[in-house]
Amino acid sequence: MNEVLRQLAARKSVRAYTDEPVTPEEKQAILQAAFDAPTAGCQQFYTILDITDQALKERLAELCDHQPFIAAAPLVLVFLADCRRWNQCYRAAGLDPRDPGPGDLLLAAADAVIAAQNAVTAAESLGLGSCYIGDVLEQCEAMREALALPPAVVPAAMVVFGRPTDQQKARPKPARLPAEYIVCENTYAEHTPAQHRAAFAARAAAGQKPAFDYDAYMRAFAARKYESDFSREMSRSAAVYLKDFQGWDQ
Repeated sequence: MNEVLRQLAARKSVRAYTDEPVTPEEKQAILQAAFDAPTAGCQQFYTILDITDQALKERLAELCDHQPFIAAAPLVLVFLADCRRWNQCYRAAGLDPRDPGPGDLLLAAADAVIAAQNAVTAAESLGLGSCYIGDVLEQCEAMREALALPPAVVPAAMVVFGRPTDQQKARPKPARLPAEYIVCENTYAEHTPAQHRAAFAARAAAGQKPAFDYDAYMRAFAARKYESDFSREMSRSAAVYLKDFQGWDQ
């Protein structure tokens, strides 16, 4: 296993940081890695917000499902799927471009998250921990106000960075599901109930949790994640953002 693969395998979400800051040189390296990420048509279909205002960090921590570690993170970056900037470029050239549509949003969201993952990988190489914050998609109206987001600009991801505490360094990375459960050859394949159970049991065993109750786990996980208030709020907010991309072909 080479060093890149070793770091990818070792990387885990870190939610507690020391007081040591991320240096300007480290921040620049992380941002440059984001810029160097693959991007559709070399458009860099994203904008990155570098959140340096402490009051805004605290506001984001509240809006993102009340997670105080966000406000304590030395570096907070918000990756925006930006379907506005290129339209402005076209108009600056005297063109009359169509309104951005759903395809543009999906492309921009992919661009933004690919850039974010490059930033995360760069941080890992520098000994910095990171954590994705999917909750940035919630609370659309308040988030738009806090970040001054214009129409057709959607927060695809927020990532916080810092030096992990010793406890976080020692914490084991959660096991992953078996490859054969995730990878299908050529076409999509549905799994049987027995295959679902076997895959999650295998993951539990790999994570040193042999006493695994599939039904109890699924009930608890669905209640905590899929059926939760924050999950429903995320879908509500996403629907508000999507209104900017309706009627584009009319």
